[in-house]
Amino acid sequence: MPPHLSNHHRDTLRKILGHPASGNVEWREVISLLEAVGTVREEHNGKFKVTVGPETEVLHRPHGKDVDTQVIVDLRRMLTEAGLG
Repeated sequence: MPPHLSNHHRDTLRKILGHPASGNVEWREVISLLEAVGTVREEHNGKFKVTVGPETEVLHRPHGKDVDTQVIVDLRRMLTEAGLG
């Protein structure tokens, strides 16, 4: 775990990287973590362009407060490839 992350960010990272994928990862927690480890830019179409290290993903805001399993899988891959796994 990167030492500069807060306990909240570390908990969110554990939820994302844990197996099986946690079903209760909130969007606001994900965005907060991503802002702490990379750059997040909201596009005009409501999508979020996220860059962590050499990895870039475009994420869609979920309809509810929690992100779905596919977003968790995408985040897990991106964060692992960026060296945070």
